[in-house]
Amino acid sequence: MKDLLRGIEACRICAGRLGHEPRPVVQAGTGARILVAGQAPGRKVHESGVPWDDASGRRLRQWLDIDEATFYDPQKVALVPMGFCYPGKAGSGDAPPRPECRATWQPRLLPLLPNIGLVLAIGQYAQAYHLGDRHKGSLTANLRAWREFLPGTLPLPHPSPRNVAWFKANPWFEGEVLPELRARVHELL
Repeated sequence: MKDLLRGIEACRICAGRLGHEPRPVVQAGTGARILVAGQAPGRKVHESGVPWDDASGRRLRQWLDIDEATFYDPQKVALVPMGFCYPGKAGSGDAPPRPECRATWQPRLLPLLPNIGLVLAIGQYAQAYHLGDRHKGSLTANLRAWREFLPGTLPLPHPSPRNVAWFKANPWFEGEVLPELRARVHELL
């Protein structure tokens, strides 16, 4: 695991395609029980080098009902996005994660996480990868069918402040999904 993580941290596969220097951000340990599979680091995380070190991360930790010490313990929580480097801007948000990152590293890293009891597939790219042929066609459709993916996987929307309109339009998420999410997280940790 240590050698693989060093390889990921040294990766430059996207150099020249990002508009900035690559800075892979990942956290994993063989004892991890929860896999947080996000999209890719945002600009602030790119700058700090700390996964989920932003407003989205604060909201995610609130959703999980765990403190920073637990969240940042690689033997408890693996933070493995679809792309390890900030992909840059596109339109009103960030660009999609670079596909070569996922293709290069996911098949090598995920088998080294044998104790994962719950995959949190956050956002459309993580859901496409982790739900595979069970994918319902859209993020909202996946979330409405959340019970079908348990006990091993739980699709989640991105906890970004930019998604406030989605949260307001889907109040069932907070009332139905978050209590189950918290219960599963506490059971595993």
